[in-house]
Amino acid sequence: MTFLVTGATGKAGRHVVDELLRDGQRVRALTRDPARANLPEGVEVVRGDLTDPATLGPAFEGVTGVHLLTVGGDDYATLRTGPELVELAEKAGVRRVTVLWNGKTGPVEEAFAASELEWTKLEPVDFMSNTLGWAAAVRTAGRVEEPFADVPSAIVHEADVGAVSARVLVEGGHGGRSYSLTGPETFTARQRLAALAQVLGRELEFVELTEEQARERWRTAGYAEELIDLLADWQGNPPPQAYTVVPTVERITGRPPRTFAQWATEHAAHFQPD
Repeated sequence: MTFLVTGATGKAGRHVVDELLRDGQRVRALTRDPARANLPEGVEVVRGDLTDPATLGPAFEGVTGVHLLTVGGDDYATLRTGPELVELAEKAGVRRVTVLWNGKTGPVEEAFAASELEWTKLEPVDFMSNTLGWAAAVRTAGRVEEPFADVPSAIVHEADVGAVSARVLVEGGHGGRSYSLTGPETFTARQRLAALAQVLGRELEFVELTEEQARERWRTAGYAEELIDLLADWQGNPPPQAYTVVPTVERITGRPPRTFAQWATEHAAHFQPD
């Protein structure tokens, strides 16, 4: 069996690749720039762009399962190509699809829900790896500036998201289900920085931004306005599922979800002063 992983160089996608390889599966990775993919030996890297379905035919050929993103392009905007992606999957004889949502139901989910394909929606509440966005500030200034300092989130290790996706794709039997994916505990941004400081053995300062300051920073980073609205809403006024710990990772993978302390220890080198 061959499995196609879109977003294969991203937060969760790289871990989907690793999990499938460990399981002995053939992996095909979709990327817009194969020369920069830097994926493990044995992975078939193909060029394609989810925002341009005309580039995707070869990527879907002979594929059993697909790990699919719902955002694309340089600005990470919500994909509008859901119907075309469904058509490609059906034509190729794809049996299973995991859809990694971006915080809201969009055209990709709607298209798959209207199809006969076996698909499963994965809903990670927030990735621990988003903490890497603090790395430069921690290294150089020992301080982090973020909005919504005390809003809790049941952040999940991206490797656990990859593990769940791989299990669902290989084993099957999860069609039509939506899985909220969380870590074993909740953290606010302020608590996350404190936990990181403990791992690093350094004092770190948290400075809370206003929402408008955060929005302007996201605009400067090139984010689409719809993504900025989503980030502000999700981080500032999250739904209960964002801070409710659930046992999905352990139920599907057979082991407890990784802790933030584990994540911080694994990535400590990114935060150490140069």
